[in-house]
Amino acid sequence: MAHFVDVLLPIPLSKTFTYAITSAEANFIRKGMRISVPFGKRKIYAGLAVRVHQDAPVIYEAKEIDHIIDETPIVLEKQFELWQWIASYYMCPEGAVMKAAMPGAFLLESETRIHLNRTQDIDLDTLEDSEYLLYEALRQQSSMKIDEASQVINKKNVFPVINVLLQRNAIEVEEEVVEKYRPKYEKYIRIDSSTTEDRALEGILDELSRAKKQKEALLHLFTLKGQGVHTLPLKKFKEDKNVSGASIKGLLEKKYVNVYEEQVSRMRLPEHIRNESIPILSVAQQKALDQIQTIFSSKSTCLFHGVTASGKTAVHVHLISQYLKQGAQVVYLLPEIALTTHVVLRLQHYFEGQIVVYHSRYSVHERVEMWQNVLQNKSEARLIVGARSTIFLPFSKLGLIIVDEEHENSYKQFEPAPHYHTRDTALVLSKLHNAKTILSSATPSLESYTNAKENKYGLVELTERYTKVPMPEIELVDLKEAYRKKRMKGHFSDRLIELIEETLAVEEQVILFQNRRGYSPVVECMACGHVPQCPNCDVSLTYHEHRKQLRCHYCGYQIAMMNDCMACDSIALSTKGFGTEQIEMEAKTLFPEHSVARMDQDTTRGKYALEKLLTAFENKEVDILIGTQMLAKGLDFQYSTAVGVLHADGLLHFPDFRAHERCFQLLQQVSGRAGRAEKRGKVVIQTYNPYHQILQQVTTYDYQSMYADEMEERRQYVYPPFCRIIQFTFKGKDFTLVNEAAEWYATSLRSVFQSQVLGPEFPAVSRIRNQYIKNVLLKIPTQQSLQKTKNVIQKISKTYTAIAAYKSVRAIVNVDP
Repeated sequence: MAHFVDVLLPIPLSKTFTYAITSAEANFIRKGMRISVPFGKRKIYAGLAVRVHQDAPVIYEAKEIDHIIDETPIVLEKQFELWQWIASYYMCPEGAVMKAAMPGAFLLESETRIHLNRTQDIDLDTLEDSEYLLYEALRQQSSMKIDEASQVINKKNVFPVINVLLQRNAIEVEEEVVEKYRPKYEKYIRIDSSTTEDRALEGILDELSRAKKQKEALLHLFTLKGQGVHTLPLKKFKEDKNVSGASIKGLLEKKYVNVYEEQVSRMRLPEHIRNESIPILSVAQQKALDQIQTIFSSKSTCLFHGVTASGKTAVHVHLISQYLKQGAQVVYLLPEIALTTHVVLRLQHYFEGQIVVYHSRYSVHERVEMWQNVLQNKSEARLIVGARSTIFLPFSKLGLIIVDEEHENSYKQFEPAPHYHTRDTALVLSKLHNAKTILSSATPSLESYTNAKENKYGLVELTERYTKVPMPEIELVDLKEAYRKKRMKGHFSDRLIELIEETLAVEEQVILFQNRRGYSPVVECMACGHVPQCPNCDVSLTYHEHRKQLRCHYCGYQIAMMNDCMACDSIALSTKGFGTEQIEMEAKTLFPEHSVARMDQDTTRGKYALEKLLTAFENKEVDILIGTQMLAKGLDFQYSTAVGVLHADGLLHFPDFRAHERCFQLLQQVSGRAGRAEKRGKVVIQTYNPYHQILQQVTTYDYQSMYADEMEERRQYVYPPFCRIIQFTFKGKDFTLVNEAAEWYATSLRSVFQSQVLGPEFPAVSRIRNQYIKNVLLKIPTQQSLQKTKNVIQKISKTYTAIAAYKSVRAIVNVDP
């Protein structure tokens, strides 16, 4: 009887596809194994086996599979369950979830290769120039990739030329599956066994009397062997002892040593970390730990609300230690890749040899190795620290998930789909594994705090700092008054300069916060008022002084800074607003004898750039650190006692119902970077509106008042947590079509949900990368069935996709934006 397998493909489709297999293959294939299958006319994909059965497809004839890639499953049953939940809740195809979840090296896709049809004679005189060039090139080599063909004829779009040659049977195309992952090998050197067994050392050294370098190298190897080191990396040996390749070659030819290759892991962390015992907890920390453990006896989730520098990480370390001793896997989630470096350096002191890091800045090879280590539950991969994508790893014995800085907006995935929230997905992952979850923050999100208040989560609060030093003193500076009384130097008020001078005088460090990178967001002509705009986005170009460039922070477009106005040729150009680069230049002018560094996206692009910068600041090589919100998230600097916020108002006036909540969280977090050791810190916040309610609450650390005020406002205007929100975003290159498509969709929603539909409206930036954007918002009351609502949306979406006129306008569904 015929056998079939259902295969999930990494393409944005919501169903599996059935392929024919032999009975032997049916007995071998297990759910979660990769299978190479043909799809469409020519493409070959690596899909995942979902179900082996004997039910032939009704609509189409099942193709045969290409080959089985894996010997054992690389995706586990609970991962499939998590993917299904994400696909259902966030309303996206399961194939899109698969593509987001797995390392790119697993998602093999065929590569089109073209070669000559040598059985067909072609009249070369009838070929166009481009066709002739490609045909002649193929006569010189057996086959060619598409991008190679493009280079040969010097055209970006090579497909019309290929189609002409295909129609004339001059060439043939085939699909070749290329393995993207390659293991890493390293060369090692050791003394040849015959050298120690058959030859006396004295005789060997006599033979090498004229080869001094070879003699020294061999003596060193013998010394190491006497110390118990029988083999060592060839590269390290050559560098440490300044041994040339010629010397190694000479020793190899004389058979005194041999060099061999061995597969090594790419995931090795620095080995210089010293092991330390688990930190001793204070009375308050121990009480918090006991409360968490009590809550875990009846609930699976606990919100850990502790003020900045209260020692939440030390409590995390104790919990991690307990679960690792039980042989369980622990996940430590962080909102930004930037934070992983800092946290890993701290955790390595206690868990060296058990900790690994996983995020998108690692190469595909490194992520594949990491995936395999977690899948096999290796002892060196029990504690996994990482950003959003960490939740997709193949856990088999998950015991604890810690979501640090749980309030952070960075946990939400925006583009591409699926638009999941890591915190909420982590809770589902925890439930699937019967694990426990800690949501940890000094400023919890309103939704999480409400769940804790309603007893859905346990709640543990740590209200004092570890060192019992009072919270930093926060002072608001009125910029209107400072400018009126001429007490400003650049963008620094006299009070902020005074605080910085006092701090530097006692050899302590200063952090300055400005949540905008670059030198200036606007360059304006003072004669005609012209402002250079990005040709692809509806934003002005940001001036970067360091590179003398105008740059778009949305699409990356850049031009050289002009000397005169592009509209009227006037040289009267002026910058408006300021960013971290301008603050850095002013700080260097005001404090020339001190070291100043900048931490933003421009200075931390390299893989190890952030690590070097943080290490320099911790070692007091930097006196003043200027940065964006990267430095406000959980970093612990012992000698930093002063914080300056250059301009708080930009955080307040943002078109988002969460603007005030996020302003409070960000200012509270950045203030918490001051005075984390023995001395009370000081914070100066510069603002044009010092009497704003949120800023007043920040100065008194009054989270409860902020929570009560924001909840009342959201209750009045019906925003989360008093409803759920689904946002529909329409993107397209045709302005009129985007308008029409958004209006059609909004009208369809309104016919069912009436006043619950808001929009369509253009966002603050209504065009990005030459795509116009328009949003529609649907509010879903808590008493309304979410699943029934989604069923209606799916029907509307299905009708929308069937309208040919709107085919070029992409509709994106974002649940819980």
